[in-house]
Amino acid sequence: MPPLAPGPVPALSDMADLPDLVLRRGLVFDGTGAPGQLADVAIRGGRVTAVSAEPLAVPSGAEVIEAAGHWVMPGFLDAHTHYDAEVLVAPGLGESVRHGVTTVMMGSCSLSTVYSTPLDAADLFSRVEALPREHVLAALEAGKRWDGPASYVDALERLPLGPNVAAFLGHSDVRAAVMGLGRATDPGERPTRAEQQAMEAHLEASLDAGLLGLSTMTNPWDKLDGDRFRSRCLPSSYARWSEFRRFNRILRRRDRVLQGIPNLNTKYDLFFYLGFATGLLRAPLRVSLLAAADGKADEWLHRIFGPLAWLTNTLGRGHFRWQHLPVEFQVHSDGIDLVVFEEFGSGRAALHLKDEVARNALLAEASYRRWFREDFERRFSPRVWHRDFRDAEIVACPDAALVGRSIAEVAAARGLHPADAFLDLVVEHGRQLRWRTTIANHRPDKLDWLVRQPGVTLGFSDAGAHLRNMAFYNFGVHLLSRVHKAALRGAPFLDVAQAVHKLTCELAAFYNLDAGRLAVGDRADVVVIDPAGLEEETRGYAEAPLPEFGGLRRMVNRNDRAVAATIVGGRLVYRQGRFVPGYGVSIGPGRFLRAGEPRGTLKHPARLHSAAA
Repeated sequence: MPPLAPGPVPALSDMADLPDLVLRRGLVFDGTGAPGQLADVAIRGGRVTAVSAEPLAVPSGAEVIEAAGHWVMPGFLDAHTHYDAEVLVAPGLGESVRHGVTTVMMGSCSLSTVYSTPLDAADLFSRVEALPREHVLAALEAGKRWDGPASYVDALERLPLGPNVAAFLGHSDVRAAVMGLGRATDPGERPTRAEQQAMEAHLEASLDAGLLGLSTMTNPWDKLDGDRFRSRCLPSSYARWSEFRRFNRILRRRDRVLQGIPNLNTKYDLFFYLGFATGLLRAPLRVSLLAAADGKADEWLHRIFGPLAWLTNTLGRGHFRWQHLPVEFQVHSDGIDLVVFEEFGSGRAALHLKDEVARNALLAEASYRRWFREDFERRFSPRVWHRDFRDAEIVACPDAALVGRSIAEVAAARGLHPADAFLDLVVEHGRQLRWRTTIANHRPDKLDWLVRQPGVTLGFSDAGAHLRNMAFYNFGVHLLSRVHKAALRGAPFLDVAQAVHKLTCELAAFYNLDAGRLAVGDRADVVVIDPAGLEEETRGYAEAPLPEFGGLRRMVNRNDRAVAATIVGGRLVYRQGRFVPGYGVSIGPGRFLRAGEPRGTLKHPARLHSAAA
């Protein structure tokens, strides 16, 4: 943002467009990384019409947000969510919007709902993303009113969307739709030439409709739900590299994004993704890969992410980005229902059994326990979970005496191996045994280092998934809190302008979205942050019922003092801990963001979900 030139206070007669919303005297960050400047921001008709260093006159009837002492910035982008089912039944997506997120990206991890049937989509999503299958299936059966990407986009825009939405086409989605879910997850099957051509045509049609690109999955831990093909891997993980290369040619030609998750067992295919991104003797491919983290299981691994991205993007002339969650990666589990147990065979065997009685019978078997202990203690097996029950605190249990103790402490008191003590607790209490552990990003200095690395972008909140396991809806607020506190200590690792850039404009530029900037002519997606509210509560979590999923109490974040206001499409929708009446029902200012749209694109007036419209 260029320096704001001083001038006289604009009179009402001088203003071509009288604002309907004015943010007064906030410290404005435009998203580009430029320093913040004290200014008024005027909004009319969904766009920013003025950013003025001098106070703006406010016409009668205009809404005013007094932003003195606050930070005004573009709304955050969440580059990795799984809202694909929730958006159909709760399109306000308020858990993101209340934390300043104004654009969410769906269709991650090879999972989307563009082509597959509701039944197939429910089996693809539910176990992988720890979502209640019956509610996912019900949402899709009731809400799916499309037969391809163009009508999918149209259907989403007919919803009262709270935030803006963008989406990937999921490789598992399109593979299941073309080959059938059974053949798509059969290691002995390959797509015929006609099927491959059909999948490529579906990808082209999705890109024509404005989808961001293709999301893929090669990690074998992620399994199908349901009864038909339960515990098979996701369809994308069965594809050969020749299949990927054919898709990559399309994405490279169209300058769209390949999102991927490497095989966490072998890890070697990471280098295929890095190779895809390079631009030697060809155009580079935009590749976004999970995930840059400081894992407890491999505490040296964080060192490789920045250098690998630098080599790919500099020497390889590539366009590669890691996804990174700038938050301590703490997870909760009800009993054994946690994705980390998919890492090893005995854990997968337990999760394969849906019936709790049958599962408990398995967990009690002596032969199974030997198998579980062997898996648990195998030192050189691939892992994300560090498998240390000393770092596994019980937070809820019918036996109140156990709350606050680690599972290792319980094992010592009972004279048992920690693995046996854990299995005993699960058999005794089932899903009423709730415990937590930290998997990654536990060292603040390493977390500060990672967020500054070239080629490391912010994302991977998994919003809308793992509802009982984790809550990172406030990752943007959390980063700003860390930045603010570091500055107060006199030990900054980023300044506020750089942090805002990483949460907004940097992401929008990589994914080719019209978002993440706050300047005249931009669509008015804005968040107002009160730095006085960036307190310890940003680290905590709470629980809130999700009525649309049977009242399931999901993990959420609650730091309402930090976000003073969220504005989407020029509409003030959230302020001081409350949504406006009708939000997500009759009021939905969000729209579907198509890749490559012109700057400042607004929703067609016929699609406005607002009583005022």
